[in-house]
Amino acid sequence: MSVPLLAVENVTKTYNNDSHEVVALKNISLSVEKGQFVSIVGPSGCGKTTLLEILCGLRTPSSGAVKIKGETITGPHKSIGIVFQEESTFPWRTVLENVEFGLQMQGVGKSERREKARRMIAMVGLSGFEHAYPYQLSGGMKQRVAIARTLVTEPEIVVMDEPFGALDEQTRLILGGELLKIVEQTKATVVLVTHSIQEAALLSDLIVVLSARPGRIKELIRSPLPKPRDATILTTPEFANITQRIWSSLEEEALMFGKGN
Repeated sequence: MSVPLLAVENVTKTYNNDSHEVVALKNISLSVEKGQFVSIVGPSGCGKTTLLEILCGLRTPSSGAVKIKGETITGPHKSIGIVFQEESTFPWRTVLENVEFGLQMQGVGKSERREKARRMIAMVGLSGFEHAYPYQLSGGMKQRVAIARTLVTEPEIVVMDEPFGALDEQTRLILGGELLKIVEQTKATVVLVTHSIQEAALLSDLIVVLSARPGRIKELIRSPLPKPRDATILTTPEFANITQRIWSSLEEEALMFGKGN
């Protein structure tokens, strides 16, 4: 049996709050294969971001393990790149300087890192803005910079926490379609946390539906939508069917969480 690129094995996370134990996640097991695009959805407070932080090695599980190619991770891992929800560009650096930052930290020479950064900037559709500063960019453009900065270092796994959450629905779906094209070109494996059912349906090969707290895997939904895909798929019956399936799986959990259970 082949070893998955990323494996989550019986992960549980508990917190002690004023002598009261809160179980955020319980017995999460998941395998992510190379090249997959996986989205994690669930009601607010179900532990999506906690799970993402554990996947990145930023938080330690109370029990269980996360493994990359069979190796248990105990902290941030060189194979994982992260795109955060918050706007994370450096305001004192130009687009080019922002994108090449990770390569600079890796000790890549100036000419090589500039060449790689320029190629990635073109890939995310920001050619001509290399010397612009973040204050001169829209919110969507800033997130393109953040994605380019992560992808240019060629991580095997890209973890994204609501990267388009601050954008309007139209913009986030357009950027989502562009993200798919970039991922297909770079062959990256992506794990995305999102509150948007449409976003999960558009982007994903696999949708992980978490239950209300404590977060458990309620359902794994494998997308039947063909690839390559873009925003034109939003009007198809197949897209409507998968969004309805995700919503049906989430509906009961959302109602339960709203009652405080």
